[in-house]
Amino acid sequence: MNQHPIFTEHPGLIIVFGIAVVVMLLLDLGVFNKKSHEVSNKEAISWSLVWISLAMAFSGLVYFYAGSVKFFEFQSAYWIEKALSVDNLFVFILVFKFFDVANTNKHKVLFWGIIGALVLRAIFIFSGAFLIELTYLNKILSLFGIAGFAYNINIIMTLFGLFLVYAGIKSWSSGDDDDEEDYNNTRGARLIRRFFSVSDKYDGDKFFTIQNGKKLATPLLVVVAVIEFTDLLFAVDSIPAIFAISSDPFILYTSNIFAILGLRALFFLLDNFIHLFSKLKYGLAIILSFIGLKMIIAPFYHIESVYSLIVIGVVLAASVVLSIIFPEKAEDVAAVDE
Repeated sequence: MNQHPIFTEHPGLIIVFGIAVVVMLLLDLGVFNKKSHEVSNKEAISWSLVWISLAMAFSGLVYFYAGSVKFFEFQSAYWIEKALSVDNLFVFILVFKFFDVANTNKHKVLFWGIIGALVLRAIFIFSGAFLIELTYLNKILSLFGIAGFAYNINIIMTLFGLFLVYAGIKSWSSGDDDDEEDYNNTRGARLIRRFFSVSDKYDGDKFFTIQNGKKLATPLLVVVAVIEFTDLLFAVDSIPAIFAISSDPFILYTSNIFAILGLRALFFLLDNFIHLFSKLKYGLAIILSFIGLKMIIAPFYHIESVYSLIVIGVVLAASVVLSIIFPEKAEDVAAVDE
């Protein structure tokens, strides 16, 4: 991996990235979605194309300023995060159904959930990059005057790799336990109820309401907290996975954020076309295991990012094609929608 972060050589890319994200978020919340409304398939497709186009355009800048290696690192990390996020969105669908959230309010919940994810991902990625730099075995051994090994193994990366292989195997054999989850008893929901009294009814798209002269949190705030904690749990898989692609925190963060910013539009498409992704969990299991193995063998053999990108693309495409050819039974789809 190239150990020189982009931001030390091309700080202008940070400015471009920051401006693009801030402008799009302001336009999204303040202009195009100022009022809560139900997102149509046409709108969801349009926004999906906008976010993917922005990510591809930014990757073009990365290619122009930093070369093909960083470009393929960005692309691989982006599509890994995008793929793993779909699994996250399946749970979001269940959360919204559990709390009976109106379609008009889902966009607002996802927006604020993503704002929280921007902060959490920054903490995870930059602190992770710092810790990984400190945990190369040869560097630790040198502190004790011991000569290094021929292969420079990283302790954290190896542990991440083992965890991802385990997560992939578990994902392959997992059932539908989330369908029976009591989301009212999750940590996010309990945290809100610890600090606020919560009303038993929604008040439009408001997070707080006044009842009998008392200010109360609405169930919509509880939903936001549940979404935030759900994303936090899924980051345990996705963040280690992208460290297999690059050690550059700027590449990891920008690709991660561009993928996350497109989640809202992808959510509404997934909600309406869930049958097209019935075999996705098997594809994600293969991807997680592949990335885990890549991290474990990295000190001995480095798999180039371009080949990782090809594997990810083929597996995702195959899982969607198989979902279409071998769709879920009608009763299974109906069970998810109930």
